[in-house]
Amino acid sequence: MNIGMVCFPTYGGSGVVATELGIALANKGHKVHFMSYSQPFRLNLFNENLFYHEFNVNDYPLFDYQPYESVLASKIVDVAVYEQLDVLHVHYAIPHASVAYTAQQILKSKKMHLPYVTTLHGTDITLVGRDPAFEPVIRFSLNHSNAITSVSESLKKETLKTFKIDNKITVIPNFINIKEYNIVREHCVKSRYAPNGERIIVHISNFRKVKRVDDVVRVFAEVQKKLPARLILVGDGPEKANIETMVRKLGLHHEVIMAGKVTDPKELLSIADLFILPSETESFGLAALEAMAMRVPVISTNSGGLPELNVNGTTGYLSNVGDVVDMASNAMKILGNNETLEVFRKQAFEHALKFDIEKILPQYEKLYNQLLHKEMVG
Repeated sequence: MNIGMVCFPTYGGSGVVATELGIALANKGHKVHFMSYSQPFRLNLFNENLFYHEFNVNDYPLFDYQPYESVLASKIVDVAVYEQLDVLHVHYAIPHASVAYTAQQILKSKKMHLPYVTTLHGTDITLVGRDPAFEPVIRFSLNHSNAITSVSESLKKETLKTFKIDNKITVIPNFINIKEYNIVREHCVKSRYAPNGERIIVHISNFRKVKRVDDVVRVFAEVQKKLPARLILVGDGPEKANIETMVRKLGLHHEVIMAGKVTDPKELLSIADLFILPSETESFGLAALEAMAMRVPVISTNSGGLPELNVNGTTGYLSNVGDVVDMASNAMKILGNNETLEVFRKQAFEHALKFDIEKILPQYEKLYNQLLHKEMVG
């Protein structure tokens, strides 16, 4: 099968999922053609079935804003014709769903039908998509998608509530390749960060307000009062400077490590004892799944799709948004006892196995085949 894959190439979850999905499909023998303005950061092209088609958005004096959508639609048409694509898969509704529809209509004039799948990842619906200016375009392009998937049941319900679309939405959760998470926990590496055997708590995000990184620091401050601990903050974003100031004001600068952007967090997670994700909303929580795959229990909020991933009392604990006291109490339930911590580690990993790519990939293949079958029948 020849599959076109469109995604943003940045560090966000949608780009990671699209890239890992494409790699897995290529490993199964499908030809996967990525289209983006720069190479997705996790895309390894050392595979005979992986292809990357870059397009440039030129800066014209006539335009205040670069014509991204038109250039991408043209690239999709070009790749579809010359690579004979069977199906197109676009990640993130804005603007990729409407771009896919435009490309599909152009291809119809060339007597070619290219069905497209739109995968909803979260902020394209829960934040950006709530702007009334986008509503008519999003509703139209979703209703004309040949298939729609969302990464959680929560996101599906939110989409139906916000846009009242008529099209069916299939829930296919995010995933990890569990084989890549088989990293031995290195005590010698951990000792660099926790020389006196302190517990290591980790948070990974893009440091936007919705991630509530300040709550991570507050939880850590409470935990630190009760047992020796270190906090490693991974990522970058608009709230980073505020967090650095907060850490200094609380006198925690010797216990908090600002690690910056980390392309592959597995090694860092391998030394972690606890992962904290206190987001205001998460459509899924891919970073939490990656932590579980590394046998790290999770403290998170109970918003969005997080309760579908983090099982309260099994893989970690859930708290209401902003309830720092409860999160700190739950953290101590896990960290305060070695035996309890090991139980949670085991349970977190066992639950992560349910989201292995080997279980999720067939769901996407089935969807692609259904679209091709409809095309042949039609």
